[in-house]
Amino acid sequence: MEEGLRILEKAREISGLPVLSDVHETGQVTAAAQVLDVIQIPAFLSRQTDLVCVAARTGRALNLKKGQFLSPWEMRNVLEKALETGNRNVLLTERGTSFGYSNLVVDFRSFAIMRSFGQPVVFDVTHSVQIPGGKGDRSGGEAQFIPHLARAGAAAGVDGFFFEVHDDPSKALSDGPNALDLKLFPPLVEELLRIRASLTESS
Repeated sequence: MEEGLRILEKAREISGLPVLSDVHETGQVTAAAQVLDVIQIPAFLSRQTDLVCVAARTGRALNLKKGQFLSPWEMRNVLEKALETGNRNVLLTERGTSFGYSNLVVDFRSFAIMRSFGQPVVFDVTHSVQIPGGKGDRSGGEAQFIPHLARAGAAAGVDGFFFEVHDDPSKALSDGPNALDLKLFPPLVEELLRIRASLTESS
């Protein structure tokens, strides 16, 4: 973990951009909060009350990823645990819902439901096209659907996007099958911004 945080700190220094990463245990939170701008609670750990509360108490921005096994309504309970610490800088992230074996679907009602809780909502598009266990010993994915879901999310009025991006997804050590090819990223972002702008113009 120490080496990972060192790399993230260096990346922030070089890029000038804020950094986000997961924590998986309460014992990791203090060190992570010294480096990270946003602490992320992974989807599978979204119901771990101790982890959510310890992370929120750092005062760092907190990204709560909705578990694949949770409804959007249930995320209100997770959010309230974080808000009770006094931290108001909390994001909620949609990353798909389990639909049978090895499949995820996105219920676009989820964005409106979670936004009604009063916090920004992020759409994790690339993990939403993941096929858990789809390759037998690891996850697969359907990256070809990333632009379609992203456009729909922009039209639904999400507040932000989360993308796994790689310059050669076939060689990525993690999430390659559901990663967006780097060369496709800039034009997709421009398209999403145009969609968002059209919503502003029509409102």
